Amino acid sequence: MKKLLFPLLFLSASSFAQSQLRPQIDQGADAIESKVIEWRRDFHQHPELGNKEFRTAKIVADHLRSLGMEVTEQVAVTGVVGVLKGGKPGPMVALRADMDALPVTERNDLPFKSVNTATYNGQETGVMHACGHDSHVAILMGVAEVLAGMKDQLEGSVKFIFQPAEEGIYEPGVTSFGAKQMVEEGVMKDVDAIFGLHIWAQLEAGKVGYRSGPFLAAVDNLDVTITGTQAHGASPWSSVDPIVTASQAIMGLQTILSRSVNITQNPAVVTVGAIHGGIRHNIIPEKVELIGTIRTFGDEQQALVHRRITEIITNIAESAGAKADVNIGKLYPSTVNDPDLTSKAIPSMVAAAGEGNVVVMDPVTGAEDFSFFQREKPGFFIMLGGMKQGLDPAKVPSHHTPDFHIEEDGFKLGVRTLSYFVVDYMGMKK
Repeated sequence: MKKLLFPLLFLSASSFAQSQLRPQIDQGADAIESKVIEWRRDFHQHPELGNKEFRTAKIVADHLRSLGMEVTEQVAVTGVVGVLKGGKPGPMVALRADMDALPVTERNDLPFKSVNTATYNGQETGVMHACGHDSHVAILMGVAEVLAGMKDQLEGSVKFIFQPAEEGIYEPGVTSFGAKQMVEEGVMKDVDAIFGLHIWAQLEAGKVGYRSGPFLAAVDNLDVTITGTQAHGASPWSSVDPIVTASQAIMGLQTILSRSVNITQNPAVVTVGAIHGGIRHNIIPEKVELIGTIRTFGDEQQALVHRRITEIITNIAESAGAKADVNIGKLYPSTVNDPDLTSKAIPSMVAAAGEGNVVVMDPVTGAEDFSFFQREKPGFFIMLGGMKQGLDPAKVPSHHTPDFHIEEDGFKLGVRTLSYFVVDYMGMKK
């Protein structure tokens, strides 16, 4: 990561159009900090899987109604949308938080340790907020309360989007993503710009991180079946061996990153996660199946990598006398921060966090379905630090693990930053 050394170059007069509201936001963020932490701990102790966030959604909806908002429930199954109408005309600014947890059994020894369990893919498992979505919900609830307290001064409206199933739903016959379904149900139609954040366990609390352009990767699934000719293991010349063919194909895939992708622009990942074939020591099987994941940045790179995967596997199989069926299932597109919106948002981040606490991050090969919102309207997505200061990021438990842990003293910065984004964007659009 690199420290931001030039934020003031982007500062314009329009950036300060609503700077008079920043002191009120700061006071509101200070006042609500303990409540945000309390909400987060409650959500952490009672996590819910995607499209089952019934308890979380009710708490959110009740809170937004108590602030006088128009609230719509059961959006994309369990999502909640609240609209705060400002006292003056202006744009509609959207803010998003994801609500779902993961099928992970928590190992942390916390007073508010997760107590929930569930059946996932036919197996009993613990449920844990192992990616920090509990903090996202609590922070956005805090933003809602802070901005509702100054709604008469807002030059526009704010749409609070509490989204289910960011981690995706993968059940027999069902594959769905919360943001995509919300878009399909029209949540972005009246929105001018959208902002979001993700707590980040490898960034110190008190800091925010961002990247202009492609930030998080597109994620796609790879499923391959290679069919050969079965034979006795003692007479391999009678076979078309799909295991050898699959091995050659896997090695061939490595050349995509070393010879096809321009790695000076953006990284890419092609990982084969499993290979299944055969049942006995002395039988060469007829079929081998491969599954894996693909990570790319931007549509052009994605198309290139997909094409090369298909070409390499198909041609290697053909050269061996085998047949390959290659299926690539697109999941999330790349999370791409609109460059113009990014440059306008930098002063807001600097004002909220302090110049030395805003960092330009390297591309992240994880994925985020916030990208579906960005496909509709300009969007800006940032990382909020959640690591205790002084720790080594390489040794901190990562997201999606039983030991995942975040520091709560960065939540107030999240409230301030999202609130600054709203009032500053409204000021620019006068």
